[in-house]
Amino acid sequence: MALRYPTILFIILIVSSTLFSSLFAASVVEDLNNLKPPPDFNLTIANNCQLNPSLRYCNATPNDLHAIFKSTIVASHLCRESRNPNCVDSFPKINLRDRPKIAPLYLSFSFFWKYCPLTIVVIDISHNDLKGEFPSDVFHCTQIRKLDLSHNELSGDVPIQSFSLLNNLTMLNLSYNYFSETKISDDQFLKRFNSSSFIHSGLLPDHKKLKIKVVLLVLCFPLLVILLVGFLSWLCFWRPDFLPRGVRRKHKFTPSMLKAETDGFSKSNLVRRSAGTDIYKGVLRDGSKVRIEIYKTSACRENRRKFVEECRVLIELCHENLVQVLGWCDNRSLKAVVTEWVDEYNVEIWLSTTAPQWKYRVRILMGIIEGMTYLQEGWPEVDYDLKTSSILFSQNEEPMISRFRVDEHYSCSRKMYKFGVLVLEMITNRRPREEFEGKEGSFVEWVRDHYPEDSEEVIDEKLKRAGHDFDHATEALELGLMCTDLVHGQQPSLDEVYDVISRLHRCCVATTSSIHRSGH
Repeated sequence: MALRYPTILFIILIVSSTLFSSLFAASVVEDLNNLKPPPDFNLTIANNCQLNPSLRYCNATPNDLHAIFKSTIVASHLCRESRNPNCVDSFPKINLRDRPKIAPLYLSFSFFWKYCPLTIVVIDISHNDLKGEFPSDVFHCTQIRKLDLSHNELSGDVPIQSFSLLNNLTMLNLSYNYFSETKISDDQFLKRFNSSSFIHSGLLPDHKKLKIKVVLLVLCFPLLVILLVGFLSWLCFWRPDFLPRGVRRKHKFTPSMLKAETDGFSKSNLVRRSAGTDIYKGVLRDGSKVRIEIYKTSACRENRRKFVEECRVLIELCHENLVQVLGWCDNRSLKAVVTEWVDEYNVEIWLSTTAPQWKYRVRILMGIIEGMTYLQEGWPEVDYDLKTSSILFSQNEEPMISRFRVDEHYSCSRKMYKFGVLVLEMITNRRPREEFEGKEGSFVEWVRDHYPEDSEEVIDEKLKRAGHDFDHATEALELGLMCTDLVHGQQPSLDEVYDVISRLHRCCVATTSSIHRSGH
């Protein structure tokens, strides 16, 4: 507001300045809210507007009268605070530089900036540690020529478009603040003011920091790529079990995986150790228990290739009487086969510790012949070990063939011979490797020498005490001898053996059911 026109208004301002100078030192905001304009203040405003219609409050509504009155009081006090020598005649500059206690107070009087005097051409509120966003109320003073907000702690976005309201502004200083970086390189805003107006303001990129970022990017990006490639290589070649199931190679195990699954091949996980094989118990990342069979013999490239081809066949086997092969490891330093975990309780231990009844023995034989039939029909090239020490028990007490190999020169006759020896072991409860110096042929000849006249000498004592069981065991003994006959060509086929074992099994089931009904 121009303060030099009516004498009455000047008197009001002088009186107001005198009366309320002490009030500003106390609680200015509260005191201003309690002040009311004098009765003739409206007439004073009207007279001023007749003399100078360009005054800002000339277009104000009667409801703004209170805000205009308070603005005159603030202007009077601000004139003194700004160290103007003649506040009544002119009010050209708001100088609140280095006034950190007063500057925030005047910025809070939005009504003053709305009706600020037209004589004000310079606003200096620098070096006050002001916080918060850009004080947009200063845009109401459209006549100003210089604006200095430097050396504060202002932040956020600068309303660049609003500077178009300040047509007379020729000097701007926003340096040393924390504004958000703004893309103003091609804007008219930058053409009006040079870069010295924005030193360390945050609006323009800091070239030193930009150089540091570029250097860091040039140095760190290749390093990051190397680390990323190394990490991915580690995942793919050492620990693919960390990859999602859809991208990792199925059935492929690495030495690092096996080491992690066995807790570093610890002794606590070692199940059995022999001359050429170590068997460990392991736990996969998903919690599944596995059996890891590690072969100590080193292999050339050709043997490794055959080993992998063999494993690719074995992982396809799926039957309840076969131990499931889950995968393999064909590293140069380690060769292993990973299968599902089955306890080491086998048929050999079962026979020697429990001396089971015939119905349980024939049930085991039935499960084994089921597994053999599955292999013969779908995978005839797969050979297997039918020793009592290699037939394990599942959790459902089903017999499971545990050792396989792919043999291009497989022999059905040889498989049938192994099954015959197994049948004889089941009936006699004898162990050829211990009692016959490890010679299966000697064991078979011993049984053959006692059949049929002295069959009681070779049949297990447990089976002699039951009449039907003894008869069935004698029939199975004959089947075992026929299977081991490699000289006279009287070996039965797998189908014939299956029929005999099935019939013996059905007889046991029928006998058990009959006894159960009688007892009931």
